[in-house]
Amino acid sequence: MVFLLIIMRERRIKRKRMKNKVLLFLGICFVSLGQQKTLSSSEFWQIVQKYHPIVKQTAIEIKKSNAQLLISRGAFDPVLQHYSTQKTLDGKNYIDYHSPAISIPTWYGIELNAGVENIQGNRLDPSQTQGQTSYLGIQIPLAKNLVMDKRRAALQQAKIMQKMAIQDQRTELNNLLQNAIESYITWVRSYQVLQLVQANYLNATKRLDLVRKSVEFGDRPAVDTLEALTQKQTFENMLTAKAMEFANARMSLSAFLWNADNSPIELAEDVVPAANEEIRLLANADLNLTSLLDKALQNHPEINNYRNKLAVLGIEKQLKFQSLLPKLDLSYNHLSKGGPSLYGASFLENNYKYGIKFELPLRLSEGRGAYQAAKLKLETEQLNLNQKQVQVEIKVRNYFKQFEALQKQIRTQESAYTNYQSLVKAEEMRFENGESSLFLINSREMKSLEAAEKLADLKAYLQKTTFALQASAGVLYEN
Repeated sequence: MVFLLIIMRERRIKRKRMKNKVLLFLGICFVSLGQQKTLSSSEFWQIVQKYHPIVKQTAIEIKKSNAQLLISRGAFDPVLQHYSTQKTLDGKNYIDYHSPAISIPTWYGIELNAGVENIQGNRLDPSQTQGQTSYLGIQIPLAKNLVMDKRRAALQQAKIMQKMAIQDQRTELNNLLQNAIESYITWVRSYQVLQLVQANYLNATKRLDLVRKSVEFGDRPAVDTLEALTQKQTFENMLTAKAMEFANARMSLSAFLWNADNSPIELAEDVVPAANEEIRLLANADLNLTSLLDKALQNHPEINNYRNKLAVLGIEKQLKFQSLLPKLDLSYNHLSKGGPSLYGASFLENNYKYGIKFELPLRLSEGRGAYQAAKLKLETEQLNLNQKQVQVEIKVRNYFKQFEALQKQIRTQESAYTNYQSLVKAEEMRFENGESSLFLINSREMKSLEAAEKLADLKAYLQKTTFALQASAGVLYEN
């Protein structure tokens, strides 16, 4: 009698809650709604790569390095100049001077120049030539600054800094892609688990209906209705929890989605992962340890930037070495009356002006100190490079071992899940023959669901580990 009252009460509750339950079920389990909008991992990454702020920031950094390179090139731009001066005092014209000129710096420290001087006046310096003269000249460093000078050092370093900006971009995009894909994998995993729980919920609902009919016909005891109802309620609660987990995963995934207006966008609730994403995610992954180690040591962006830093410091060392050399500069100008002309030129006999400038600090204290400091910086950075190479190699090996271990775990878990499913089916057959109970079936189902969820977790972990392995080798983003 008590069991019958329980059944009647449960039916009344069911009628009152049926509408809300149906709405809840449809709202949570939209996975059963036929045609769905899907988002594949490649489509997701294309959106991230095109609109994410970090991508745009790294592009700006590259543009900054290009601008700095252009600034450094400016040191080699030809310079056009004009100087004019005039002095009068007490009605006397002391000097009226006009001198347009052009200077052309070249790569090897040699500077070419040409110009015209027009000098008039009554109080000129004896070394000045009245009237118009022109000159074609050259300035050559014979010791210091012959091999390297500040202009060449700045330009070479700017070129290397441009390469470093590109490698920094690769590092940032490797990290961004890894984080984004891990979020996508979590989203896929939560969707798959939601489907598993949904299938169990539907199965428990059907079983409850069958048990009720069996109880009505007197084939089953009324207590079986409670057992079936409890199982259904358990899956219902799990379904709500997994739906919330899927919603949270969707929100986390939305954090990587932006539009062209630099505004964040939220992934629509009716969007689900594309089919066969496990295969697609790992399709292009390099899973050969030797290959990964070779790629990492040769082309890892962080290792490349250590090499670039060594190149920058090598240029600085060359520049500081110039401080140990004496300054010996030679200048020569060919002169002519009127406009520039080389006709009948005799460069060291007439119509010329030359100069030699020599400087040498007697102790070279500053030069020796600067050169020693540059050498020590270079040695320090070389040690940093060696250490980074070891760190990268260890990281790659550790992720690879983890990848291999996960493969073994997945094979074992797949076998276990298959066995649990077989046990559920066997228990159901025994129940139909009157040799088992709903309690045992429910217990088998829970174990099977736990095994399925554990399998989904391991597969998601394997995918994340695979991407972490690629990122540790610096090959996750190589463009």
